[in-house]
Amino acid sequence: MNGLERPSLRSAKRWVIKVGSALLTAGGRRIDRGVIHSLVQQLVTLKEAGCEVVLVSSGSIAAGIVRLGLNERPTDIHELQAAAAVGQSVLIRAYEDAMGPQGLVSAMVLLSHADIRARDRYLNARGTLNTLLERGVLPIINENDTVVTDEIRLGDNDTLGALVANLIDADALMILTDQDGLFDQNPLDNPSATLVSQADVDDAGLDGMVGEAGRFGRGGMVTKLRAARLAARSGTLTVIANGQTPHVIPRVAEGEALGTFLTTQRRPQSARKQWLASLLHPKGSITLDAGAIKMVVESGKSLLPIGVVAVEGQFVRGDLVRCVNESGQEVARGLINYNADEAMRLVKAPSTQIPELLGYGGDPEMIHSDNLVRV
Repeated sequence: MNGLERPSLRSAKRWVIKVGSALLTAGGRRIDRGVIHSLVQQLVTLKEAGCEVVLVSSGSIAAGIVRLGLNERPTDIHELQAAAAVGQSVLIRAYEDAMGPQGLVSAMVLLSHADIRARDRYLNARGTLNTLLERGVLPIINENDTVVTDEIRLGDNDTLGALVANLIDADALMILTDQDGLFDQNPLDNPSATLVSQADVDDAGLDGMVGEAGRFGRGGMVTKLRAARLAARSGTLTVIANGQTPHVIPRVAEGEALGTFLTTQRRPQSARKQWLASLLHPKGSITLDAGAIKMVVESGKSLLPIGVVAVEGQFVRGDLVRCVNESGQEVARGLINYNADEAMRLVKAPSTQIPELLGYGGDPEMIHSDNLVRV
């Protein structure tokens, strides 16, 4: 289909654009300055149309791998961090060289999961990004790969793009990749695979269509779908499109039916609920019975101890835990009011018995509704 098929995107004024390593590094061989120049030209067009833009850019590790003369992505964490340190300067220099002649002022912002996990740092990041946008600056965001480890990383820049969309209440997230979008089957294996032009982000049928990552990156279509669902928590619409398509950014922003458009029927969550959803490393899990699931998921109520049937993991008061059904499927997550030992003693207990079971009075809720978000 051609033409202005997606009018909701035409009204989007605050954009997060995420671009992947495969596009920026010519398949991992080098930083492709021609691609970066084209990307910057498109961002200028978007800003001239009155939009605010944040760029989430992969490529630092891939650029560092090339600069260090490595033949493949290392597995050792310190080698990866060294590659990120080398590559980050290469990457930002390429952007500066392209943006300077256009009169664009950029700001390099490196984020880690610690910046998301701590509520005060989360709010500080939100405030900084909003201030930069108000001043007409174009923030360039990447994960702080020089210091993070697998245990504390955000995971991939698709997820980072979604978290940034939540941070700034973006209208739209555009994930640029080296594929035309999400296909119903793997197009490399099946030439008759069909592009999914538009779908609801929560359509369960999408889960069987996603694939794995390429040689130099971490994110495949599975991470892009997950990112789109995370972005939907702030009401953000997502487009997955081919970054090699000429002028793809302004064309998508004008509503042209390129790539895969993932819509959402969700109402935007509060800033606190979005923050809770952004916490990516639960410390344990608690299993809920059917009645508790109905109250928590459908009615938005607090989780009481009487609805908990099992506890797993080691956690302390205030930690993030997963709430799962009796089949192990996650239905919600939240900040728990008790440590693991206390929670196990409160399984299936009425709140009135908490003083008797623990020897002291505590919160009547296992997880208060203000600290609970469904998934």
